[in-house]
Order: sequence, then C-alpha cells, then structure tokens
Amino acid sequence: MDENAKTIRILCPKLVLSKTGIQWLIGSPFFTPLTVVSTIRYIHNDSSSPDYDRESDDLRTLLPKGFNVIGALIIKKSDLEKKNAGEAIDAARRLIKLLSGEAELRNSVTIGAVADSVTGDVQFFVSRSEKPADIETVDFVLYDVNPEKYVWERGCLIRCELPITLPFYYPVNNTSEAEKMYLHATEAVIAKFKDPEIIYMVETLTQASTESPQPVILCGKDLDFDMNLSDIKLVGEAAQDSDTTALSCAHFCSKSKSATTILSADNADTIQVSVLLNRSEKSPKSTAPIAKYCPALQDARLLIVDFKLQVLCYATKSLPLMYAISKLVFPGLVDQLNSMKKAIMPNLFTQHPQLYPYHFSPPGVLHPITVIYELSYGETELKQVDVRKSLHLRMGLPFDRPLLRIANALDLSTTKDGSRNNSSRKGFPLLKDVHFGIPSSGVSGGVVSLVQGSYEYFHYLQDGFDDSGWGCAYRSLQTIVSWFKLQHYTSINVPSHREIQQSLVEIGDKDPSFIGSREWIGAIELSFVLDKLLGVSCKVLNVRSGAELPEKCRELALHFESQGTPIMIGGGVLAYTLLGIDYNEASGDCAFLILDPHYTGNDEHKKIVNGGWCGWKKAVDSKGRNFFLHDKFYNLLLPQRPDMV
Repeated sequence: MDENAKTIRILCPKLVLSKTGIQWLIGSPFFTPLTVVSTIRYIHNDSSSPDYDRESDDLRTLLPKGFNVIGALIIKKSDLEKKNAGEAIDAARRLIKLLSGEAELRNSVTIGAVADSVTGDVQFFVSRSEKPADIETVDFVLYDVNPEKYVWERGCLIRCELPITLPFYYPVNNTSEAEKMYLHATEAVIAKFKDPEIIYMVETLTQASTESPQPVILCGKDLDFDMNLSDIKLVGEAAQDSDTTALSCAHFCSKSKSATTILSADNADTIQVSVLLNRSEKSPKSTAPIAKYCPALQDARLLIVDFKLQVLCYATKSLPLMYAISKLVFPGLVDQLNSMKKAIMPNLFTQHPQLYPYHFSPPGVLHPITVIYELSYGETELKQVDVRKSLHLRMGLPFDRPLLRIANALDLSTTKDGSRNNSSRKGFPLLKDVHFGIPSSGVSGGVVSLVQGSYEYFHYLQDGFDDSGWGCAYRSLQTIVSWFKLQHYTSINVPSHREIQQSLVEIGDKDPSFIGSREWIGAIELSFVLDKLLGVSCKVLNVRSGAELPEKCRELALHFESQGTPIMIGGGVLAYTLLGIDYNEASGDCAFLILDPHYTGNDEHKKIVNGGWCGWKKAVDSKGRNFFLHDKFYNLLLPQRPDMV
C-alpha cells in the first residue's frame, strides 16, 4: 500500500445513527491517525446552525480524556459531494478549536464524512486546513474485525476521585459580588491542582496479589503541564526503573490476560490516582505562627459548596505516568469542576443541586462515557428521564433499555482478591454467562443471534433445594428473571419456587394447595409470573413437535436481535432455556444454544460446558437425530423488553 495513501480506520460498529443532521467522529491521540472509535450525535437543534458552545460543554463532560473529536459526519439525501464534506470539516474544526485550542487544531488532520440517508453509503474526505482546495478524498476505508482488542489491549483506564469542600464569605447585600467570589474560589482550586506541593499518588485497582506494584508518588513540581500530548515520547515496559518520572502506565497494568477475559471497559486495567496536598515539607526558614486579623467591612455570610469529582481517562499503556496526570487527569478535573460550577451557579443561594458523576460503558460504544446526574430527584422523575433520553439519542442507543441508569454505571471497586463481584444474588455467587467460551455450533455459513446482556445459571438442586424431576421450568424462569435484574429492569430478588407458586395463587391461576407442591409449570404460568412480578409481557409460540422447531428459526433470530432476552422452551415435562440461534437461511441448517436446567452438579464452568449442559444442539444431527423430542408439543416463551429508559 502507498505510504502516502490516506486510510480511514473504522472501529465503531455503525456510523449512520440518524436520517439527518451532524455526528461528531471520535478518535484518540493514542491510536493511528484517522481512526474513528465512535460517533456522537449533535442534538442541539433549536437553531439553524450548531450551538458549538453548548456542544463543547456537553462533550467535555461526556468524553473521557484520551478521546477527542477528529471530524464530523453530515447526513444528506443522495448527495455525497465534496462541498458537503467541507461543511462537515468546518463544523468539526470549530468544535475542535473550542475543545482543544488553536494549537491542537493546527497540528491535526480533520475528517469530513458525507452519508447518504437513503442508501447508507458513506464517502470520506480529509483536510489539514480550512481551505476548500485542501480537501482530499480518502483512498482506503478499513473496518476493524476486533475493535475491542484494538482499544483495550493497548490502553487502560485512569480514575481519580476528589471530594472538594469550598467555603467562602460574601457580602449579604451584594449577591453579584458573591458570584464573583464563588468564581474566584473555584479558580483558586484549579490553580491548586498545579501547586508544586500537590501530591498525586498512583496505584493499581486491578491487581491484588503479592506482586502488585507499590504506589508511586508524583509531585506537582515534577509535572509538565505545557507540553502538547502529540509531542510526548511514549516508553515501553523495558524502560521501567526506580525513577518515577520514567514510569509508564504499563507499570500498573496486568502483564497477561486470561484467554477467557472479555476485552471491555468493565475488565480494563484501571489505575487509581489520589490527589493530596503536602503540608509537611520542611521550610528553609524558621518562622513563628502568625495570626492576621482582617475585619469585614460589611455584614458577611459564609457559604459552603461541595463538589464530588470523579474523572475517568483513557491512556495508552506506554504513556509516562507524569503525562497521564498532567495531560489527562488534570484537565479532566478542571473540566468537571467547571461543569459543576456552572450547574450550581443559578442555585448558589438556595438548595445546591446534588451533582455526582457516573461512568457508563453502553453496548456498541467502545469507550466509556461520563454523565453528571442530579441526585435531588429520583431516577423515575421526568427530568431525569428526559436527561437519559437525550443521552440515548446522542449516543444512538435504543429507547427500550435502561442502559444509563445509575445501577448500570461501571463498578470500578475491587474485592480483596482483586475481582469485581457483580452477582445479583446474595451469598455464594452463581455462574454468569456460561455460554462464553463454548465450541462453535457446526452450522456452515450460519448467522448467530444471541442473548444480549448477562444472566445467571439456575439449575436443579441449587441452594440445597431438591427440585429434581419437576423444577426445570422454575429454574428457567429464575434465569430469565436474573437477566431482567442484571439489565436493571427490576430490583426484585430472583423468586424462589415457593414465591413463584405464591404469585400464581395470588392472581387466581392456582388453588392455595399449589403452594409447596411439586407440580410442573409451563410457558403460560411463566408469562403470568413475569407479568405480575416484573410487569413484563411475553409472546408465546406453539409448535406441534420438536421436529417443527427449525421452522421458527427466523422468528427466534429476530427475537434475539430485537429483544435479546432468554427464551424458555417447554414440552411435556421438560423445559430448557434458549440463549441463541445459529441459522443458515439458504440451507435451512440450524442449531439452538441450550442452557439446560436439569444439571445437578457443582457450579463449575468447565464441567458444565464439557458435559453439554450449555452448548449448541443441532436441530438435526448427522445421524438424523433431533435434540428435541419428536412426539411432544412445545411452547416457546419469548419475554419482551419493557419500554424503559
């Protein structure tokens, strides 16, 4: 390939998220040039032209440091001309200037993309200046087949949490002066972040063994806040030595990953940075304590404002720690403090809003996003719902999934063994997502459609409860409820067999004698329980025998693509949980990903997979055998996602 050829690398799964408008193309200074990580939609449509000030304010909070705007995509109807690319490039350059400054703009190549709203075709252009004549067509566009690996093998997260209590006096009869003093006080805090006596303590959050690196102390006087990020020399792991200024982020990252580790923000190497103020330095001069009396010239009042900062940054592992702090953590703290400062200003003399930042890693978005929520009103209040709807629109997220509720925020806390415990069950944790790592289905040329999100594996004899021979449908229902709980559609605990029976009695479906019995239940009863406990509606498919199940493959694949919930298959006295379909529409060959609740052993992933208790079952194998009984009537219960942002 020609070294001078211009190549766009696309990591995000899709570019066109709406039929009209502008989308910002997001990249990273740590990736190869012209690499697009995600798109973020411009949403301030209250005027004929973009409100760049509001956009820059939003993106300063939303985008973690380590990701930046590198271009724009404009959506037109059947018009992919260069003039439209110029419009996209101009919009992107104006936003980049506000976010990063003139110097960064001069040193960057800006991407201008034009998408056809009808066909979805996208044409890419690049430019190094504002001159229309400098716009060039891109030669190659590469779509990465493993974008998570590209992002998370080379990078890590840096987290810094800093509570700030800001007291200041203001004249009672001069509120405008009070606002000036408030702004001055916050500027003094920002200046303190660069104080030579400030201490930044760096430690790992993802390793807890005896080989974990010891915390490192970096002083404000040793940091360089002026160097451009593009001019920083990256270092390799071999460059580590006793000089803390030469250490890179890799010093605190895992040296190896398990083959089963899922590469994502949830499992990324995470570095913790704590900000401390060193007041114990020995003074070169001996001085006695001095008290200074400064009487107020008029009546004054003390006002205290509390900030709870928590920034999340992304860095390549080869970035020196000192620059990770000065070029990522420091500007992240400043931007977040300024954002909260603006939000508090209108309520400075009344009840201050309870602002707290949360970090999310929504599906389909390769990098985390940060959202500052107002906690004074609950998540179901209209204001909070409107905020989340706006964020879903901006990120191109579906509106039937609670992806940005507080319960969905990244959990960066660790247990003593260094693992993160995300189980929704009290006591001993159940196995989650046991279908990861299973062998392929054997369907040639098939399209795989899988359950979306996490679930827990419920099966016979768990919790010391003997339900062998009659409780498989109960266990399948428990797995389905765990899915809704882990996706934060509900906060109720997974019901026991008795609680399931109690629900059916309460709605009048069963007699009171049903409670405590060993009676089998089917798809209809499961739908009643899901409706009563979760408010979830279900669709029921009927087939006359297991031999007819392949006829439902197209409909089942559509369910997993659109709803993504586990499915219960019930026939006779048997019940299974269906987690996915592998279907070749041309040949009709298909396989079902079955999670079998009839398992009675210990919760050992390897034993379950090797024993075939979770795995692909061919509808018809090479010997003409069908996994499902031919002479049994089957009901398939397809739970539907509730409309909930």
